[in-house]
Amino acid sequence: MREPGVSAFSLAHAGEPSRIRYHRFRDYLHLKYGRRIHKIPLDAGFGCPHRDGADHRQGTGCVYCENAAFSPHSRTVERLPALDEQLARGIRFGEKRYRARGFFAYFQAYTNTYGPVELLEERYGLIRRYPEVVGLAVGTRPDCMDEPVLDLLESFSEEYEVWVEYGLQSAHNRTLERIRRGHTVEDFLDAVERTSHRPIQICVHVILGLPGETHAEMMQTAKLLAGLPIQGVKIHHCHVIRGTPLADIYRKGEYHPLGYSEYLRCVCDFLEHLPWPITIQRLLGEAPRDLLLAPEWNKDKGQVLEEIQAELERRGARQGSRLKEQELERGP
Repeated sequence: MREPGVSAFSLAHAGEPSRIRYHRFRDYLHLKYGRRIHKIPLDAGFGCPHRDGADHRQGTGCVYCENAAFSPHSRTVERLPALDEQLARGIRFGEKRYRARGFFAYFQAYTNTYGPVELLEERYGLIRRYPEVVGLAVGTRPDCMDEPVLDLLESFSEEYEVWVEYGLQSAHNRTLERIRRGHTVEDFLDAVERTSHRPIQICVHVILGLPGETHAEMMQTAKLLAGLPIQGVKIHHCHVIRGTPLADIYRKGEYHPLGYSEYLRCVCDFLEHLPWPITIQRLLGEAPRDLLLAPEWNKDKGQVLEEIQAELERRGARQGSRLKEQELERGP
């Protein structure tokens, strides 16, 4: 039996990298496992209740949503490979490309708790065939997590490190309505509260530069996350993807995505509001060039990460730098 997953918080202060000014998830994993751990994205064929029109919803989906922009299997093959084939390929690739010696199975595409518990158990249970897998990560919506699913995920925590990734995007209901997100901030807070009492780690997805949001509102999202029992954050910038409702809004001149310098400022400010124990699992979104309408930064991922680091160094700042300032603002 593998050692059950321990809290990211329990490892966060065991040692801080001398140069990197934010708490990288890769550093957390290496500190815990003592070897390179690679995360394998999987498409288990789940849908999304918001897109499918279930639960009396309109079925329109979020204004920016195009799964082919972030799921590698959605556009590269005519037939979705079997789940065990995806996982086996991912292990072989990670061993060869990254010299990984352990893997997380990341159920990424769409809403991975959208289905009967028996079906979820069957698909998640595939990882038990692969001794190389040490962790299970499940991406979902905060309004698609009931107690039986939490019971199921908790059962995996006896052998694996289990993460639930909740898509929040913004801490403002007016923004969530504007982007047709289909859930509320209150739904998210309820899901986090119920999950936090289980041996399950929580990662939250947020998007910077959403239509109509100000810099101050984005920082309010960071401040909300700073006070929650979560262990990870993924930060994305808002993409305009061809064929989405947001693309139509953009073409009409009604939406202006963040410029590169604006994003650097926003993401660094955001990091300064997050406590160091929270692991940073992503700092920018990526989309295929043939689908991406805007923004065009002409920067690769490595360049952006280096410039985020350089900006934090220029400021003399790090993740969590502004937390004392926030305490002073709240008062005794």
